[in-house]
Amino acid sequence: MPEYPVTPAVRALRDRKIVFIPHFYTYEEHGGTRVSASSLGVPEHRIIKTLVLVSDERKHLLVLMHGDREVSTKELARVLGVKRVEPAEEAGAQRQTGYQFGGTSPFGTRNPLPVYAEETIFELPSILINGGKRGFLVEIAPADLLKALDITRVRVGITP
Repeated sequence: MPEYPVTPAVRALRDRKIVFIPHFYTYEEHGGTRVSASSLGVPEHRIIKTLVLVSDERKHLLVLMHGDREVSTKELARVLGVKRVEPAEEAGAQRQTGYQFGGTSPFGTRNPLPVYAEETIFELPSILINGGKRGFLVEIAPADLLKALDITRVRVGITP
């Protein structure tokens, strides 16, 4: 197995005895999941992005979404019973998660945050999700998300 960074995400996965395969790619500013999918030769749909959002009540939350989809913030706000949900500012997201933008993982966050996951993620055979560092993804079984995190499944994905 190749060497990989021991991030808080990796520690959290190890603590829960979740088996993962590390994957590396060259991080590109504003490249998003398109770059990682192309570099690793996998469909962008299997790359799961971890988005930090904030409600109108100033509460931070995480949304796990397919790389080729976007979050309908209007639908998510309806599901949460709030007026508005929007992307968190970079500084606030980093303060809450402990991760740098582009390297945000849902595992091992600095502060526990509610996690919402697009329910179609669980239909995939495996997913690649950030391992806590730019250019570093971990491949896991979607069912392992449920072992590692307290997840609420939602249907808020839209095709851009």
